[in-house]
Order: sequence, then C-alpha cells, then structure tokens
Amino acid sequence: MPARHLPADERRNVTVETVLALAAEQNPSEITTAAIAGRMRLTQGALFRHFPTKEALWTAVMEWVAERLMQRIERAVGEAPGPLAALRSMFLAHVAFVVEHPGVPRMMFGELQRAEASGPKRMAQTLIRRYGERVRALLEAGQAGGEIATDIDLDAAATLFIGTIQGLVMQSLLAGDPERIRREAPAVLELYLRGIRRQP
Repeated sequence: MPARHLPADERRNVTVETVLALAAEQNPSEITTAAIAGRMRLTQGALFRHFPTKEALWTAVMEWVAERLMQRIERAVGEAPGPLAALRSMFLAHVAFVVEHPGVPRMMFGELQRAEASGPKRMAQTLIRRYGERVRALLEAGQAGGEIATDIDLDAAATLFIGTIQGLVMQSLLAGDPERIRREAPAVLELYLRGIRRQP
C-alpha cells in the first residue's frame, strides 16, 4: 500500500524505517525532509502532518530504536537459562539488531556527538543508561549465582560490555561491511565472558 494511503500509526512507522534506511546510506545529519518525503512518495506537507519538525521526527526514530532494541534484548534474556547465558544472548541479539538496521548506529553516534541538548540526544542517552542498568543487573545476578567472579568491578564490566559492541560497530562502519560485526562478534564475546567468568 502506498505510504500516502496508510493509517497514521503505520505511516509514522514507515517514516521512521525510511529515515533508518537513508541513514544506512548517508550521513544522518545530511538527510533532508525532502529526501524522506521523496523516498516515501509523499509531499513534505504530508510528512509534517505527522512530525511538525525534523527534531520531532528524529525523536520518534530514537524512540523506535529504544523500544525495538530493548524488546529484542528482553526476549533474548528471558529465554536464557542463567545470567551468563543471558549476557551471551543479549550481546548476540544486539549484534543481530545492528546488522538488520545498519542505520541505527549512525543515528546514535550522530545524536550523541551533537553539542546541544535535544530530544533525540536525550533519548539516545536514556537508552544507553537503561541498557547499562540491564547489563549490570545480569552481572549482579551472575555473581550471586556463582557464575561470575565476585572480585570484578561491575560498573567497569558493564561499560566494557557496551564498549565492546560499540567497537565492533565502529570497525564494521570503517570497513564499510555491516556483516563484519556478525562474523567477529562470537570470538570477541567469548574473550569478554572468559574475563568475567568465575574460575573453578
């Protein structure tokens, strides 16, 4: 169904997905509302009926990313038999999400680099904070259950978990190869888990 005939909620979702598709192809800061409307075969006026400003649209994109990523994470964690397995599932689910939506890290990095406070930047910061809290909770559960070493710094371990994914993402962006992160993630993840696992 053409975008102009979609119900309002679906139109908003299609708009967000269009922005992410464009972000996978170019610098997100250079994406114009004209380009978005053109890709969707809409007028800019039709676009602005749903998003009164470009910042409102970017905020909606970050909200979409936060909701979908955290849903994916919680599903992966919920199916794992224990905290260490949950960390593994969480890591790999995040990697799969990035491979499926290569525009997401470009949007995230772009917003976090902005000097000024904005709705999209606050959303990105909130997502990273929530994500870090989830990792730390799993690390704490792993220590309590005897799977994770009790002498590790939990804040540092949570930061390293997130930073490891970000490093893989950055390497794949530099290489221009979105699939690189999927290929390299398992070995990198095992090194991380070996470092935090409680030794017998």
